[in-house]
Amino acid sequence: MKKLIYLLLSCTVTVQVYAQDLLNELTELDSAKKEPVIATFKGTRLINLHTIETLTKGSLDFRISHRFGEINTGGENLWGLDGPATIRLGLDYSVTNNLVVGLGRTSYRQYFDGFVKYKLWQQQTGGKKFSLVGIASVNVTGEKDANKAITGIDRYANFSSRMAYMMQILVARKFSEKFSLQLAPTLVHYNLVDRANDKNDIFAIAASGRYKITRSLAITGEYIARPLKYTPVQDDYFDVLSIGLDIETGGHVFQLFFTNAFAINEVQLIPYTNSSWRDKGIRFGFNISRVFALGDQSKW
Repeated sequence: MKKLIYLLLSCTVTVQVYAQDLLNELTELDSAKKEPVIATFKGTRLINLHTIETLTKGSLDFRISHRFGEINTGGENLWGLDGPATIRLGLDYSVTNNLVVGLGRTSYRQYFDGFVKYKLWQQQTGGKKFSLVGIASVNVTGEKDANKAITGIDRYANFSSRMAYMMQILVARKFSEKFSLQLAPTLVHYNLVDRANDKNDIFAIAASGRYKITRSLAITGEYIARPLKYTPVQDDYFDVLSIGLDIETGGHVFQLFFTNAFAINEVQLIPYTNSSWRDKGIRFGFNISRVFALGDQSKW
């Protein structure tokens, strides 16, 4: 009888140890479960450029972007606040959680733009190390040729001469709850350039960063470099540097910043920014974003 009791006790202890080991293994597997990393950036744009963020399916993002005049215009122009200014109004709609389409209109040279943005994959805890997004846009200027009355030649006689395109790949990683970084190789193509020595294809690479200060405040920065310059004689354009502050208030995101880019549309600001921080050719700007939920999102 003693031997039987001893055998039963031994089996019970063995089963308990095995069960505990199995429970520990299941706990470790659960802790290593792959989860999407969210809120790499607060908005779908940082300052001038897109971020890897997309909105929930059925969301409509109404955006107002504004750039004032240059600070170096002095006190009589209220350091640029009196203008001239450029404005963009835009609507972005999330067809799915990963697919966004958008339309916009910029006052500077009367550009209309349409884009498609698709998230190829998203950073995960215990999985993918970064997020990857592709963007393509078509841009059309609605301005009239100011020299037509003088030269008798309309540079926009062919509609294709009004068009420009932008293709971009966004690669981003959220390194911590506070810090995120994004790189964006970009190609801009113009069917018709402004000057004879300008290039139809312009390659650029942008670096964007965000550092969270509080729950609703973050410092942001953006630098757009053009590695393949024009010739030294003709290249009087500059890389774009922007520094700003993100403020979140519920469904609104306010972005305040300083930048040397007057234009807002990517096909304008990347190749044709003609002022620099060195000569105080910087301007104050802001973006306002308001997101509307269309339909019953609980079904999605």
